[in-house]
Amino acid sequence: MRLLLALMLSLSLPAFAQHDHGAHHAAAAQSAPLSDGLVKKVDKAAGEVVIQHGQLDSIGMPPMTMAFGVADKGWLNKLKAGDKIKFAAEMKGGNAIVSRYEMAK
Repeated sequence: MRLLLALMLSLSLPAFAQHDHGAHHAAAAQSAPLSDGLVKKVDKAAGEVVIQHGQLDSIGMPPMTMAFGVADKGWLNKLKAGDKIKFAAEMKGGNAIVSRYEMAK
């Protein structure tokens, strides 16, 4: 009986650890600092938005204009060239993505 219990516990720990990491990752995305950006282009086919931005400390990126993936593809229907936004960026799978954004006031 103890062996069965130990086996069940050992099999459930990796799943628990992954779930906990996911919650931590979501919390980190919510607390990432927002940076100013200017939308230059929305490419729905590529699933990207091109943003002119300042220094992005969260991913160690200097000021430039570059394409970002987006955490939610629905955002590509809301954003348009010329929009001023505040956004958080993170690296996911080796690619820079916009993890959240809001329209600049």
